[in-house]
Amino acid sequence: MSATPIAPAVLQRAAEWMARLWSGEASEADADACAAWRAAHPEHERAWARLQRFEQQFDTIPREVARGALTGAPRQQHRRRVLQALGLIASGGGAALLAHETGLWQRATSDYRTAIGETRAIVLADGSQVVLDTASAIDVAYNAGERRIVLRAGAILVESAPDTASRHRPLLVQTRQGTATALGTHFVVRAEADSSDVAVFEGVVEMRPLHEGAPALRLPAGSRGSYSNHAAQAHGQVEESAAAWTQGSLVAERMRLADLLAELARYRHGVLRCDERIAGLRVTGVYSLRDIDRSLANLALSLPVELAYRTRFWVTVRPRQG
Repeated sequence: MSATPIAPAVLQRAAEWMARLWSGEASEADADACAAWRAAHPEHERAWARLQRFEQQFDTIPREVARGALTGAPRQQHRRRVLQALGLIASGGGAALLAHETGLWQRATSDYRTAIGETRAIVLADGSQVVLDTASAIDVAYNAGERRIVLRAGAILVESAPDTASRHRPLLVQTRQGTATALGTHFVVRAEADSSDVAVFEGVVEMRPLHEGAPALRLPAGSRGSYSNHAAQAHGQVEESAAAWTQGSLVAERMRLADLLAELARYRHGVLRCDERIAGLRVTGVYSLRDIDRSLANLALSLPVELAYRTRFWVTVRPRQG
């Protein structure tokens, strides 16, 4: 057995697949998509095998706690039982420790979350509206001093409401790299591995990196930027279509094909690959995020590419043959 450490991103993905299959809500399509992911690369299967060894620790845990209790319960009860299941494994130093390190713990117990391909609109206690993108998760922590939304994964569109409390409470989105504070605004925050991206449509957003000595940066309406742990920077104007995902669409303007497919892959179970020979092709158009296979078919009609389906959940976009 290889002693080479498995990449954290691969472990995280394996943990997410396992959590999905344990949830009691997984479909046959989910199982097929997981199998396709495992077969896509030897490291995927190695990560899965490592988690499977930890799964054996569930054999001594009552089924109603370990698995069945993860479904069919109100949200608070669901969160408590997920914590019980993960905590029981953690006591043995197993998979839950890995899950905690990869962020699965936080996502599995978040206040609001979405599955792959799903978007969800919610209204918070103060009237602020939030739309969660695919595979996203947030916690909401309101108190007498602030209105905090903790973005655990993915992306959200926030339309802040005026605070009716007697004492003003700023509304802010917290990510691993810092915070984005709304100053009466409508904006998007997307959490990436090493940075957080912000797009402002109305008002102003103040980006404040996590590092205490890093200066904050204010983004006015119509601009976009990002912040890491140590710095914040502006990146120019934001496209009006940057929030098209809330309506189930992706608008591409001379986007690299590889980048387009990477974005479509976020909304689709399984593996979606781009052949390196066509990665740099430029694409312009509007593509459905609710029917990724139709979007892929449209790409094959408009570009010199073809779709090679190994299974329904494993697709490669490659140069057209002949």
